[in-house]
Amino acid sequence: MRQVLLAPRLNLRSLILLLTILSVTCLFVFALFFVNYTVKERLIDNSLALNAEYSSRIAAHTNYQFEEILKNLSFSAKLLGKDFTNTSLRNTEAARLKSQSGNFNSVFLADREGRIISFFPTTLNIDAKQIYTTHGITESIKRKQTYISSPYWSSTKKLIVIISEPIFDAQGQYLGFVAGTIYLQSKNLVSEMLASKYGYKKNYTYVMDDQNQIIFHADTRQIGQEVQAGDGLTTMLPQQDGSFRLMNSKGIDSLVGFSHIPSVNWVVVSQQPIEELFAQANSIIIKVSIGISLFYLFIFFVVWRLSGLIALPLNHLAKMASMLSRQDVQDKINEIKPSYFEVNQFKNSLMLSCQNFNEKIDELNQSVNTDPLTGLYNRRGMNLFIEEFVRMRTDFAVLAADIDFFKKVNDTYGHDKGDIVLQRLANVMQYHFRDNDVCCRSGGEEFIILMAASDPIKVFQAAERLRKAVEITEMGEIGIVTISIGIAYWPHSSEDVEEVLRMADQKLYQAKREGRNCTR
Repeated sequence: MRQVLLAPRLNLRSLILLLTILSVTCLFVFALFFVNYTVKERLIDNSLALNAEYSSRIAAHTNYQFEEILKNLSFSAKLLGKDFTNTSLRNTEAARLKSQSGNFNSVFLADREGRIISFFPTTLNIDAKQIYTTHGITESIKRKQTYISSPYWSSTKKLIVIISEPIFDAQGQYLGFVAGTIYLQSKNLVSEMLASKYGYKKNYTYVMDDQNQIIFHADTRQIGQEVQAGDGLTTMLPQQDGSFRLMNSKGIDSLVGFSHIPSVNWVVVSQQPIEELFAQANSIIIKVSIGISLFYLFIFFVVWRLSGLIALPLNHLAKMASMLSRQDVQDKINEIKPSYFEVNQFKNSLMLSCQNFNEKIDELNQSVNTDPLTGLYNRRGMNLFIEEFVRMRTDFAVLAADIDFFKKVNDTYGHDKGDIVLQRLANVMQYHFRDNDVCCRSGGEEFIILMAASDPIKVFQAAERLRKAVEITEMGEIGIVTISIGIAYWPHSSEDVEEVLRMADQKLYQAKREGRNCTR
């Protein structure tokens, strides 16, 4: 009925103007799409070529460096094989290898048993009488050939790669080896090249070894991590070099160039986030949009007689904009039927603003209810879940966990190391429990886990899985810590939630009294 009443207002002139607006709008959208597609495709092609060239340059230069390194080590090994017992010769060669090329962070010689008998710099904390069994030394002795290790932690607590060359006497008897180390988390020959030699437009570069482990990265936290299949391994491993577009395991759309280093069988990978590239395309598109928009101003001036139809939905949307905090505002915005492109855009923008507003509120609530150190729920957040469980009459178990001798950890290693233990325990806890289980830090070294379950056997098994996982988890230089766990159930232990929490605490302290590192 309403459409019938409005129909007489639409004369021929109005229909022509509406048709004109529709035609121009279609041309505008098509032009933007074409420009957007063409510019971005050209930029992508150029960037892929540049990343491939960049990684190839790094690989070629690094390959040359490592060929020289291997030649130097081979020369030293032959020289040392002639007089291996000559302490002066050993020390001189170690110092020469370290100082001459500058490619190693340290150089050492080891005998066939694994004793480090010469090293440089001499300030290293090394006992010449001790037999070392670190990964690099053990593998070098075992293989008795040129060996380049995967990343591992040395006896001096450094993440390193070693390059070793075996030493044989004139009769072919194995005497030991000479090796140079590269400290992966310090300045070294590859990291300096990645940082400065061929830098290009906000890309980042890393190097992985033949075991797919990252051995050089601008972000040292990534060193030692394994490159996943979703990060382009299936494309990079079969080919010597190349480039491709990749959506990696972190959900980042990137342009990738790669090249192998033949002498050490490593791969140099250069990645550039595509969003950085598209920022350039957007600048061009904005200029095109501005030009077309100026023409639209003239068109809108012509259709001012349609202001009534334009103003009505805009007026409704403007009212909605002042009520973003209301829970039903999105439903009310959806009820508005846009009659043309701009109203639809305004509506979508307002919907997006409403969503962003709600997300910000959720973020604020999240920050209030979580522990900033571990990312687990705090006591306030825990109480919210308990209230919901009780309201829904959902049976749940309370697991109270406490780190054994945590005060001793803080007193011995400091609170910074203690915080690292808390964070790693939180990570282990989240990994071993389901998404619908609620992991909380109730204070200090005390944690509470809420499990929506009533089967004591399954709850006990879950608690034991956590305890055993913690028992084998390395906490950095602190080593191994253990936890004690106490369990209580709602409503089986008590209908009073506070009483259930107290009972879980009592079980926890029982576990402490009975020797710790157990579940009660």
